[in-house]
Amino acid sequence: MRAARVRFRRAVTLMLMTLVLPGSAQLVAGNRRVGRIALRIWLVLVATLVVLALAGMTWNGLVIQLGLNLEVLAVVRLVLIALAVGWAALFVDAWRIGEPMTLVRNQRLVVVGINGALCLSVAGTLLFGAHLVGSTRDMVQAVAGDGPVTEAEAGRYNVLLLGADAGKGRVGLRTDSMTLASIDEETGETVLISLPRNMAKFPFADGSVMAREFPDGFDCDGCYLNGVTTWATDNADLFGASGDVSDARLEEIGMEATLSAVEGITDLDVNYWAMVDMRGFETLIDAVGGVEMDVRSRIPIGGVGSPVYGYIEPGVQTLSGYEALWFSRSREDSDDYSRMARQKCVMGAMLQQLDPATLLRRYGDIAAAGSAMVETSIPASELDRFADLALKAKDHPMSSVSIVPPAVNTGDPDMDVVHTMIDDAIARAEGETPAAPEPTTDEAAADVADTEEAAPAEAATETPVTGGSLGSRDEGYVANDTADLASSC
Repeated sequence: MRAARVRFRRAVTLMLMTLVLPGSAQLVAGNRRVGRIALRIWLVLVATLVVLALAGMTWNGLVIQLGLNLEVLAVVRLVLIALAVGWAALFVDAWRIGEPMTLVRNQRLVVVGINGALCLSVAGTLLFGAHLVGSTRDMVQAVAGDGPVTEAEAGRYNVLLLGADAGKGRVGLRTDSMTLASIDEETGETVLISLPRNMAKFPFADGSVMAREFPDGFDCDGCYLNGVTTWATDNADLFGASGDVSDARLEEIGMEATLSAVEGITDLDVNYWAMVDMRGFETLIDAVGGVEMDVRSRIPIGGVGSPVYGYIEPGVQTLSGYEALWFSRSREDSDDYSRMARQKCVMGAMLQQLDPATLLRRYGDIAAAGSAMVETSIPASELDRFADLALKAKDHPMSSVSIVPPAVNTGDPDMDVVHTMIDDAIARAEGETPAAPEPTTDEAAADVADTEEAAPAEAATETPVTGGSLGSRDEGYVANDTADLASSC
């Protein structure tokens, strides 16, 4: 009986040795060559993980960069599958060299149960990890563009961020928001340039199809910035399309026209674009556990053609995806300029609150949400670069400039003023020039009056002036105020 207990303890010990140090059981009591190979592989993997962990502690973007690299993801997936199969084989071999047939019946059953549990838990965990890595790789491939890699202009990348009530290919719908992010290629310091969707009479980039059709600016009945895509797709023949035009080609035409508009307005070359389905945005916020916001005033949920279903109450709180979407988009008792300010607040909060730990902990949900909501022209090979820049941007205050009244009459904009505002905002972000003084309340009110007189009906909504809190019609977000978002939200 004592000998049986010794054999039982030996069998269990061999399996536990395989769990802690794969190959050690074979090295002690089995095929030593197999044991040495398994042990060396294990030690190499552990050393690699330790090095990556230490490197990640000093370089926060390393894990994110590796996690967005298609080649790395493919290798990691294959390694996890191979580990699952190999480790399971070592458990079976450890069970074999434990000589189960020399044990009494109850001991054999226990050993079989322990071995099965260890095989299933270890191999199952590794295979599930391989599945998540594969899902992440599929998401990166689905989201990333296939266009050429572009270089930074004057040390900055310019990425157009678009929000739309559209899935991929549905470019005929009007974009809900447009923000150009100008990002320093070294530090990640970002300036957000908000473009009002009701801007009219703006120029297009020189040499573009839209500039040829509208040499004096986008000046026609109902022609506003958020209608450029629709106009272009309705006139696809001007872009060389004929016959039955595919959705993919219409998407290209709409984006080409929109980019030419943004470049004409900002006088900046756009490197890449990213379009977010606003309904998918709700899913993404939920995937990361919500976003904490300081709501300055009551925000209606619903309204503008539909009933008001509820309110987001003032105070510091964590907004769900549904609430964050309405915080960004609500126009009841507000206007487009107020909404632009709130949208930038949400983007700034997301950037500041997301960290590598959150991304890793929830990356399965994020991957699923991301592939459904985002379409971008950024090539897969560049995604890791922008992920690293996003992490660097967390160390800098995010600046912004809004092309809105009183500084700009959106119905008939002075493009020299617009370009000066943008150039000054970028210069201030880079510490080159001091911030310009804000207009006094009287000056702002006078400018608003002049603007409302000149602007078309859609642009002549009540305009925000200096002072107040975000979320109301009287809130303050002045066009030439490039204060940090943290102080404005």
